[in-house]
Formats: sequence, C-alpha cells, structure tokens
Amino acid sequence: MTSMTDRIQDFGQFDYIVNGGGSAGCVLANRLSANPRNRVLLLEGGGQDNWIWFHIPVGYLFAIGNPRADWMFRTQAEEGLNGRSLAYPRGKVLGGSSAINAMIYMRGQADDYNVWQQEGLPGWGWDDVLPYFLKHEDHIDGASAFHAAGGEWRVEHPRIRWKILDTIRDAAENAGIRKIDDFNRGDNEGSSYFQVNQRAGRRWSAARGFLKPAAHRPNLQIVSNATVKKVEFEGRRARAVIFEQQGIWRRAIANGEIILSTGAVASPVILEASGIGDGARLSSLGIETVQHAPGVGENLQDHLQIRPIFKVQGVPTLNSLYANLFRRAMMGLEYAFRRSGPLTMAPSQLGAFARSSDAFDRANLQFHFQPLSLDDWGKGLHPFDAFTASVCNLRPTSRGSIHMVRDDQGAALPEIRPRYLSSEQDRQVAVDSLKLVRRIVEQPALKPYGPVEFRPGPDIRSDTELLKAAGDLGTTIFHPVGTVKMGRNDDPMAVLDERLRVRGVDRLRVIDASIMPSITSGNTNSPTIMIAEKGAAMILEDAM
Repeated sequence: MTSMTDRIQDFGQFDYIVNGGGSAGCVLANRLSANPRNRVLLLEGGGQDNWIWFHIPVGYLFAIGNPRADWMFRTQAEEGLNGRSLAYPRGKVLGGSSAINAMIYMRGQADDYNVWQQEGLPGWGWDDVLPYFLKHEDHIDGASAFHAAGGEWRVEHPRIRWKILDTIRDAAENAGIRKIDDFNRGDNEGSSYFQVNQRAGRRWSAARGFLKPAAHRPNLQIVSNATVKKVEFEGRRARAVIFEQQGIWRRAIANGEIILSTGAVASPVILEASGIGDGARLSSLGIETVQHAPGVGENLQDHLQIRPIFKVQGVPTLNSLYANLFRRAMMGLEYAFRRSGPLTMAPSQLGAFARSSDAFDRANLQFHFQPLSLDDWGKGLHPFDAFTASVCNLRPTSRGSIHMVRDDQGAALPEIRPRYLSSEQDRQVAVDSLKLVRRIVEQPALKPYGPVEFRPGPDIRSDTELLKAAGDLGTTIFHPVGTVKMGRNDDPMAVLDERLRVRGVDRLRVIDASIMPSITSGNTNSPTIMIAEKGAAMILEDAM
C-alpha cells in the first residue's frame, strides 16, 4: 500500500520558510520579506481572520472554546488542580493567539530580561530588548523615553471605565498598592489601567499589524490551513518542510533557513516529529534521532490564575448589563456609532502588580480585576452583579512539559502537563495571594457596595483550605512558554543558543514564546513579538 508520505507534492523553493502565522510568525514574515530578493513562505495551520469576532474586542467570549478559532487543546489531569484537566486555548487563525487573547500590552519587568543575560545569554538584557519593543510600537500618546510612535503594533488606552474598577483601585491603594500610570517602563509594581492592542475600538492582532501590510509583496506567499508535519534534513542541515493542506501532503524546500514559530505547544511537537528531542523518547515513537536534545518539550511555564469572585450591590457590572436586552442593544449601538462601550472591553481593564510577601524583592503577583464573573471563559455570565479579582503568580517555580504523542490514527498530538502548584513555593504564593485579595476587598473604599465572597467562599480560612481552593479555582491565563528554551552551551537542557539556532543542526531556528528560559512578569504576547523582531534581525544579520 502506498502511504500518504509517498505521494508528497513539490511546493517549490524558498529562501525562508516560516512555520506558524501567529504573533511571532506575522512579524517574521513581514521583516524577512521586506527585501524583495528574499522569497518567503508563511505556513499557518488555521484559517483567515475573516470572522467578525476576531475584530470586535469582546469577541474573545465567542472565540475561546470555539473550534473555528481555537485549537481546543487540553491538559492532562493535574494533581495540583485536584485532578482537573484544563482547556488550553491557542489561536487557530492568521494572527494566532493575538486574534483571541486579552489584547493587553505588557512588556514585563526589566529584571526578567536582565536575569536572562546574567544566566549567560548576551544581548537579552532589558537595555538590549527595549529597542526591539520600540521598533514596532505605535503608542497613542506618541513617542517618549519608553514609548514610540509610527510602528505596526498599535497601543491605546481602554475606551470604557467602570465605577467598580475605580473603587477597587482605591481599595488596592488602601492596602498598600500604589497607583502608577504605566506598566511598561521596566518596573510594573502598582495599579493602573491596562494599555491594549486596539485601534479605534477594534482588536489589533499581529495579522492586522504586521502581515496584512506585507501580504501584497510578490516575494511573500501565505498559505493558511496548512498543518506542518515535520522538518526534513539533509545530513545536519534543515532542508525542507512537510505540510498538509486539505488532505494533500506537500514539501517546501528552503535554500536559506527554516523557522519554527508555532508556539510553546506546537514547536516542541514538530521538533520531536522531525527527530530532534530526547533520543529514548523519539525511539519509543518510532522516530529516528537527528539530534539528541533532552530539553525539547521540558521547562513548560505558565501563569496559573486563581479567580476569586465577589458579589456586589448598587453598582453596575457587565453581568447585569448583558442580561438586559435593551441595554445589550444599546451596547451594540454604542459600538457601531462610537466604537466605545462594553464591546471594546479587554477581559481585564484594571491591573495591579504586588508582592505576595516580603520574601520577594520585586512584584511577583499580577491582578486582573474584571467587572464581570463567569464559571469559565466560553460560558455565560452569572445572573448577579459581581467582579472577579483574578491573581496569578508571575514567576512560578513549577515546571511542566509538552511532548508528542500519537492518536489512534498515528497523528502527532501534544501531551500537555503543566504541573501547576507542584513546588512548595508556588503553593505558598497561591495561599498568600488569596489572602491579599481579601485584604484589598476588605478596605473601606469598597464597603458601599457590600462585597460578598462568592468563590471560594468566606468559610474557607485555613492555609490548607485556601490551597485546595486555589486548586479548585485555578486555570491557565493562556501564557505557556519555555518548552524550547535558549541557554548556555554547557546547559544540556538548552535546545537553542542565544541567537535562537537549534543546537547540533544547521539552518533551523525556533522563534516564539517557547524560547524563553524563564517566563516574563506579565502577559506574554508582546514579549513574543519582541522576540520575533529581534530574531528576524538576527536572521538577516547572519545572512550578510
């Protein structure tokens, strides 16, 4: 019998093949194709971003958990989450997760990057990466010491304010969390309103910012609904990419470099399918080892958010506004005519960064305060007014993994094991974070609205009970990183060098969130775009 791989069609030759049209891939496609002499192929497993909910900001409520927009991954059962398995959303569309995420513009802390440099990664300190953030920024307030204007990545302020959030910010100040006006200057400790990737009330995804302005270039070919299967090698050199589109298998040849930008979930799986990974693991899958790289798929880090919910009275939240058909219609009209109002909402408008205890020398918690409540994203809002005080540990010490497994038909799938709350430090931070939430809510500023703890509930008091509650309420905040980390030459778990090249082979790089040796202190989308900006510059420098 002839196998599918025996009927692979030739798809042509290119200088650069970028696998993955998400946040990183859109930047790479733009930058690598800017020189008309470079023939660039971009392969994306999802479809076009031609659905209305990819563009109206509140569309995340309809996109997450929808197979049209989401790859619908799930974790394995997690011991730290009391045996629960979590949905693990990833964007299935040009623009990737930037088409369904929270739109929050967040760089992280200066020390996140300084630690990378101190651990042996020259060129990755805060002063090194800041110019790459600035290179593509288009901030609504214009250029300043920490912001730039005129780039592709639009940054604006929220177009709606909620009285309940203003009051929560006052309560946080009562609890010792100062008010600041910008999270993106290197030290984000304090409270502020999140800046968002929107333009005039519409989501500004990486596809809109970086890919569409370049899509007309004759030297850039964009192929959607193209699932990358593996990289092929000639000796030690990455030579071709095998992908499937509408049941047809094709081979694209790279005369220059092949870049994986398929994200922290898919990039390690594609590497393992290509023969790069732990030799024993590959052998058990029937895959010939091209390069023994035991770090592939290890070092998974994610921000686990714990979502306490508080009922309130006498102040509107999205719960009651959305339940009222007339008000819902008015929200639609406000958006249609003014591009403002609740339909422009990011999932979180107000943020705060704080320390869970004096043991930390910088903020290790991030709060996402939301004027709404629900059981889970993709499910309906609660039938009462409430706010959510989501809190996450910014720098978890727990480490998980993502490895390739096969389904019943032999297709490669990711096995996702985050191992949340598997370290003692993470368990203590979880307990302390819930105590800090309560301290904020108990401040006098919120008393007029009579907050009542709905989850986990006021009867949950002991550290043991709070830890169990953290396991019951905890869920991903959609920030997986680290599964193909860069590191020093003497680190056996470092898959990449500081120029994002896969060690032991030629002409293959990984450029996406998986390259982070440690997670950044905040939302990870804009750091991923910075990584792609810096990675593209490295590729072009090395080609000279």
